[in-house]
Amino acid sequence: MNHCALPVVALTLGDPAGIGAELIARLLAKPEATRLANLVLIGDAWLWEQGQHLAGVDIATEPLTAFSEVRSRTNTHLPAFIAVNTIARADVQHGKVSAQGGASVLQVLNQCMDAALADQIDAICFAPLNKQAMKMGGLRHEDELHHFAEYLGVQGYFCEFNTLGNLWTSRISSHVPLKDVAQYLSQERIGQAAELIYHALRASGIQAPKVAIAGFNPHNGDGGTCGREEIDIIAPAVQRLQAREWPSHAPFHGPFPADTIFLKAQAGEYQAIVTMYHDQGQIAIKLLGFSRGVTVQGGLPIPITTPAHGTAYDIAGQGRASVEATWQALHIAARMGAAHRLAARMNAPH
Repeated sequence: MNHCALPVVALTLGDPAGIGAELIARLLAKPEATRLANLVLIGDAWLWEQGQHLAGVDIATEPLTAFSEVRSRTNTHLPAFIAVNTIARADVQHGKVSAQGGASVLQVLNQCMDAALADQIDAICFAPLNKQAMKMGGLRHEDELHHFAEYLGVQGYFCEFNTLGNLWTSRISSHVPLKDVAQYLSQERIGQAAELIYHALRASGIQAPKVAIAGFNPHNGDGGTCGREEIDIIAPAVQRLQAREWPSHAPFHGPFPADTIFLKAQAGEYQAIVTMYHDQGQIAIKLLGFSRGVTVQGGLPIPITTPAHGTAYDIAGQGRASVEATWQALHIAARMGAAHRLAARMNAPH
């Protein structure tokens, strides 16, 4: 693939007190990384140097001053590096939450989103961040996804996808108290979550994904004796989805009991599961492959991915972080970024 055809993927170093800089150093030490995308790293120079030291690597980069210079690069066998000054080394202590660290993360992510709005990048892959630090540092939302959505002007439905290889999950509600989950259930939200993950899977390269819809109550409600959400809301939502025409045959099925639905997916019957609340899917995904999971921010105008495991404060600064989930996150960002770039070119005025 020539350099012009490669999608531009922005990389960030994540929370300065976590394992992010080490992960990105390990990622860029892989020669095949730059074959996936035109990579541009943005972060504090001292933090990037520290990450390389922890990973025991020395990565050559092409220094740039702005995202506007990335698409015209010809030597994409090297990652580009945009140095910024967001936090002093003295303000960072490994494994410690801080407002300065959260503010640093927000500043870098906002610069990436500015580049996305200016069509200078095709995807973002960010190293792990800490929500508490970000809220201390100025985040006004419950999580980074809602910040992305507001910043990028999203008006429609959006949600997190959690992925493990060819198995993806979306959910009707996310970071809300469990006691409030039932009020989020609606045919509209179920339909939107199912459609969103179906199209995201196709953008990631799966041509005919099959999507399973989970029930809400134990044993799928036991025919209404243990809750009626399956009868009154979820099954009608699935029927509405099945009644529409899709590029692949009969892509939506359910509802299935939540305690067995992942067995069907593990057996390869389904590539995606729509869950009704956060832990219904997260527990299963993390049990199946904690160190390989990826979070995809669904419903945004640009693909954004990150490893699902978090900042790992307990091992930060020790030089033993596993890069596997970050590697998978880059793969997804590159595939979806390529699809995003192609769609943008096809929709551009001629």
